[in-house]
Amino acid sequence: MKRVLLSGNEAIARGAYEAGVRFAAAYPGTPSTEVLENIAAYKEIDAHWAINEKVALEEGIGASFAGARGLVAMKHVGLNVAADPLMTFSYTGVNGGVVIVVADDPGMHSSQNEQDSRQYARFAKVPLLEPADSQEAKDFVKIALEISEEYDTPVILRSSTRISHAQSLVALAEREEVSLRPYEKSTKRVMMPAFARPRHVKVEERLGLLGRYAEKAPVNRIEWRDRKTGVICAGICYQNVREALPDASVLKLGMCYPLPVQLIRDFAAGVDRLYVVEELDPFLEEQIKAAGIDICGKEIFPTVGEIHPNLIAEKITGRPLTAPLIAADPETPVPARPPVLCPGCPHRSVFYTLKREKMVVSGDIGCYTLGALSPLEAIDTCICMGASISAGLGFEKGNPEMRGKVVSVIGDSTFFHSGMTGLADVVYNGGSTLTVILDNRTTAMTGHQDNPGTGRTLKGEYTAAIEIAPLCRALGVKRVREVDPYDLKTLREAIREEAKAGEPSVIVSRRACVLLDKSDKGYYEINGEKCTACKACMVLGCPAITAGESGMTIDPSLCAGCGVCVQVCKFNAIKKAGGEDEK
Repeated sequence: MKRVLLSGNEAIARGAYEAGVRFAAAYPGTPSTEVLENIAAYKEIDAHWAINEKVALEEGIGASFAGARGLVAMKHVGLNVAADPLMTFSYTGVNGGVVIVVADDPGMHSSQNEQDSRQYARFAKVPLLEPADSQEAKDFVKIALEISEEYDTPVILRSSTRISHAQSLVALAEREEVSLRPYEKSTKRVMMPAFARPRHVKVEERLGLLGRYAEKAPVNRIEWRDRKTGVICAGICYQNVREALPDASVLKLGMCYPLPVQLIRDFAAGVDRLYVVEELDPFLEEQIKAAGIDICGKEIFPTVGEIHPNLIAEKITGRPLTAPLIAADPETPVPARPPVLCPGCPHRSVFYTLKREKMVVSGDIGCYTLGALSPLEAIDTCICMGASISAGLGFEKGNPEMRGKVVSVIGDSTFFHSGMTGLADVVYNGGSTLTVILDNRTTAMTGHQDNPGTGRTLKGEYTAAIEIAPLCRALGVKRVREVDPYDLKTLREAIREEAKAGEPSVIVSRRACVLLDKSDKGYYEINGEKCTACKACMVLGCPAITAGESGMTIDPSLCAGCGVCVQVCKFNAIKKAGGEDEK
């Protein structure tokens, strides 16, 4: 077999191809984004970006009912959005097999929380597999689909940031062409109470069958070594345990729900001291203790963040693998380097203006969340996808004195994802909240994926582009205007007028992401004779502008030529390179 180096996400995509998957859907979200981007390269699979994770799973359910094998991918918070159909999908069961890929983010490298998606498997009473490297990530897709079809259930495949993004060798195989399963009309797919009650009984029976399968499943294995120490682990924790404790006996779980209780009992009986190493919740530990098995876990390991080999070695052996790092000069303060919006980012002027207008800003998920950081410091809240508009309405309903002072800020992709319902609610319930939609023509934060407003699909095909302004009018908003965020004066006037309108209003801040806009706008420079070093331009937080001993400078290699800095300079000290002073 040909062996190639693949990330976990690439391997999952390859697994879908080899296992005969016909349909795949997702909403982009780090660390799961690349799964669908790589699946899109296989012409045999109909793959697309869905408007959100709920829709993606519902599409996967429909494809399954029609007889096709399917894969749906999302990050952990996306599973919250898809939880509604997931719970009922557990009852209906499948026709074609379905694997739901969920990538957790321990340590919150790119997320607003670090929830443990394994809890959803127990909640929905569906099996969960957890690969420990890219080879398993590929192989487990096929195993998950086989389990799905044999036991009439969706299957969750849980990845994590380290598995999704780390690379390891993978043996490739040819695609298995799986025929469509015939569709047969059945009340088992109509979840009204009379039909759902007997299906719940089937779900409970299925759990018992899956528990017996787990005892003999090849994805669960015991690795006997020194029997003084035994460790139960799964996923990336398996790799970390092997590095930290190379001589310890290990029960490596590939199927984390339902658990192989008898296999765990056998392993526990064969070691002197038993540990469980798992990131985030004591998911395995609680079930093992409930079975009456003595085990040590969260007494010594944290329930937050990642668990690295050094910590494992220190907690179990008392000796870390490496000495802790010591700063060369602990007396020298390290300057803070927070992440910032890109030079020329069209969002920057919006937050600059909102801060100057002293607005309460209900924020959302996207690149623009960086508007909460210094020096812009404009965003007051960030909860989840689409919450900005709903929370904005809550602000003014909860405290009438805040009417006219609240603005909800949301990106174009997030608006399509789950912001439209919030805006409809503002109209329906007589709100007056101003909504600013930052339309940069892409889903920028996760790597510039297309969305319903771009006019292109995941596979690069042209399609209908949904225009945001007419959509807002169709939702009942009478006051809708589009502005160029690079025009500070017009932007400021629009915000002032619409915030005081006394009725729902929308400003569409429309300018393409600077990383996609390849037009040559030139760059700006500072006239040292006119510059007073007042640092007003620094308030923009543009990385291209710096203050040094010789005064203010603009780095021509970073400047995107947006011209916003020109508009904030009171001394006409900034000009286009090679041009006249301008204002």
